Amino acid sequence: MAEEWALRGKMIANGEEIDDGLVVVSGETIHYAGAAGRYGGMLPQQVMTVEQGWICPGFVDIHMHGIDGYDTMDATPESLKAISAALARYGVTSFLATTMTAAYDQIERALQTIVEESKNRLPGAQAAGIHLEGPWINPRYKGAQKEEHIAKPYLQDVRRLYELAGGLLKVVTIAPEQPGALEAIAWLREKGVIVSCGHTGASFAQAEQAVDAGIRHFTHCFNAMTGLHHREPGVVGAAMYHEQLSTELIADGIHVHPAVMRILYRVKTAERLALISDSMRAAGMGEGSYDLGGQEVHVQNGEAKLADGTLAGSVLTLNRAVGNMVRLSGVPMADAVRMASQTPADILGLGQKKGRLAAGWDADLVVLDPQFEVSLTVVGGREVYRAAQLSSK
Repeated sequence: MAEEWALRGKMIANGEEIDDGLVVVSGETIHYAGAAGRYGGMLPQQVMTVEQGWICPGFVDIHMHGIDGYDTMDATPESLKAISAALARYGVTSFLATTMTAAYDQIERALQTIVEESKNRLPGAQAAGIHLEGPWINPRYKGAQKEEHIAKPYLQDVRRLYELAGGLLKVVTIAPEQPGALEAIAWLREKGVIVSCGHTGASFAQAEQAVDAGIRHFTHCFNAMTGLHHREPGVVGAAMYHEQLSTELIADGIHVHPAVMRILYRVKTAERLALISDSMRAAGMGEGSYDLGGQEVHVQNGEAKLADGTLAGSVLTLNRAVGNMVRLSGVPMADAVRMASQTPADILGLGQKKGRLAAGWDADLVVLDPQFEVSLTVVGGREVYRAAQLSSK
């Protein structure tokens, strides 16, 4: 018989805050989640009480490169394990290991490492797959990615990386205006990969062609793409126009102004807007100089920049993204949590087992304190991080 335990306190479930909530975990699965007064069974012997803060579903980061001094492109088992453990400190229970523009042989090594390590249980957050960001981007909108390794999306290269990923390729960011991109988009779409429009100089008309070809997602909206203008809507306009398509947001208040964060939320709603960290190895490390794909990045006052001032990913974490949406943009707590959990899980097709506190779902949980810092992270019913001693009765 599976071991049972429970968490009791304010909870985010079913799109609302429940003041006296109860989550009962049985083994790796949630047995019950809802109002404590409606639970008809016997309480487990171990019940942890959350006096302040919220019990939330585990966060799902679909776009993160690194953290705690490590990066996906290190292409080592040690780095992936360290990233997994570090993410748990910030409430992430599932993530997409995200690559960046580099030489093909370096990308291939990173993919092979992720494939091998994903066969084993990682120490913290679990790798739900791979997000390939680059090398099929527009040089003018490269952001912090190295131009010398940017490539055209020739179908033979797309096929090779897809096959190397061994079924783990979940998201591919691509600039649809590049030669051969529409064919690559259509092929990836047929394979069930989520193709995302990003690092792109496409016009609105070109973005529309890409949507027709199979684009279903937009990478870090507003950043590294053509902006919204009333006579030329650009890629931002396409992201807003297509209500059914999902969109990422780096909610650090730096990449996108808090007022614009709120506008995007109002247009896309919590159902189609996924909070991401886009974190690089400097996340969790403090100020200083760090490497990103062979380029020196300087972190100061919460901003990661190249020497020329270009924003170079972020040092954001998802728990703080949730807090920023609430405190800076006035988004209801339940919606902010959904954008970091249920929405990204739904985008990945994992919404029937992850991203929610509901009976039958995976026991992936996070406890946030009133300052949005993480007190406890549970992955598959297993405690992987604890910052504060919760009381038990």
